[in-house]
Amino acid sequence: MGEIILKTNDLTKVFNKHKVLQNVSIELREGRIYGLIGENGAGKSTLMKIISGISFPTEGSYELFGKSTEREIQAQRKRIASMIEQPAISPDMTAKGNLKYHRLMRGIPNEELEDEILQLVGLAHTNKKKAKHFSLGMKQRLGIAIALLTNPELLILDEPVNGLDPMGVVEIRQLLRRLCEERQMTILISSHNLPELYQTTTDYIIIHKGQIIKQLTQQQLDDACRHYIRIGCTAPEHCASVLETVLATQNFQVMPDQTIKLYDYLDNLGLVSTTLFKNGVVITQFNLQGDTLENYFLTLIGGERHV
Repeated sequence: MGEIILKTNDLTKVFNKHKVLQNVSIELREGRIYGLIGENGAGKSTLMKIISGISFPTEGSYELFGKSTEREIQAQRKRIASMIEQPAISPDMTAKGNLKYHRLMRGIPNEELEDEILQLVGLAHTNKKKAKHFSLGMKQRLGIAIALLTNPELLILDEPVNGLDPMGVVEIRQLLRRLCEERQMTILISSHNLPELYQTTTDYIIIHKGQIIKQLTQQQLDDACRHYIRIGCTAPEHCASVLETVLATQNFQVMPDQTIKLYDYLDNLGLVSTTLFKNGVVITQFNLQGDTLENYFLTLIGGERHV
């Protein structure tokens, strides 16, 4: 695994006696895309603002690129960039004009960087078109382009696909993946679009009412949401034997409650049930199960809610 880019230790943020964040401890590693998932008001934007230096924690601490003192963290912030809420775009300027303005404001000398970044985010063709005439997807990509001026090692994006049409969502997804793969950039992204997050991210951080309730990798999520045939029967040992000898599979698990999870034959339930019946297995439960990211999230937070 890559080096630790960010580590938070029991971060707490209080607004008007209300704990918006409670003892938040997470780790972000180099070259990973982290999806921050939570309902409105869960604390996503607050956490991103603290990491970006826009806000400060009431309690707790964090390390950025291995540095932990306030002065060290301030220096390390040059290595991160963020787009939180609306991108800072001047509507009467072109894409290149916006980049030039922000480049000069930040004292970045390389003028060639403007064309390079516009090419990277897919806005090189916009020429003299002003930003006020851009689609929402183009504005989001321009906001990301502005964030990329400093060549950050950690990129923080709050709802970058919010309100985009399907093509815009795909464009942002491809851009983020390219940044991660080609530049080993670490990306923290929040979104309500859970199916899209599933196609974009490598890791997930689930936050609920200001608390982190789960941090897991894509593989761990796939294992948790993996589809299977759940088989309940009176004699699980005999059922397991039939699966091995007659259906020629060992791709199953006998669970502590004595039900069996069968990961093969998902498209042929009839063959499995018929084979078990013919071989004397008395079935008490037989159905296809497995979660989506949305269902997994809802299960963790304890109910069906809007995300």
